[in-house]
Amino acid sequence: MSSVPITLTPIGYVRSSINQRSQAPLQGWEGSPLAAIEVAATCVAALDGLKAGDRIWVITWLHQSQRDTLKVHPRGDLRNPLTGVFATRSPDRPNPLGLHLATILALYGNRVDVADLEVIDGTPVLDIKPMIEGI
Repeated sequence: MSSVPITLTPIGYVRSSINQRSQAPLQGWEGSPLAAIEVAATCVAALDGLKAGDRIWVITWLHQSQRDTLKVHPRGDLRNPLTGVFATRSPDRPNPLGLHLATILALYGNRVDVADLEVIDGTPVLDIKPMIEGI
């Protein structure tokens, strides 16, 4: 396997009342506070076509994750057997990409208010994609 350099540039950052990893629910539907995505001025035009009520996939870079973790106890429960991170949704993994299904509450300017986004304040957002039923 050869190593190919990959460069990713955040399109924005999450604004949330969650300030520490330990405060974040394990899944967005498990009590996430309302949050916002502040989109870079260079990417605001890419929001065209999105509207309140839309469900979106938010792809983040989990910047506080441990990148050398290969096995975890799912959901941090030591009663669960050690499992490879590719079989879990652990934020600790070789490439800490987060995949979050969120609902748009409002859009104005460069801000997208969302529900069910379980990441900490300042998390880089790499992309937003619409959730399409039936795929």
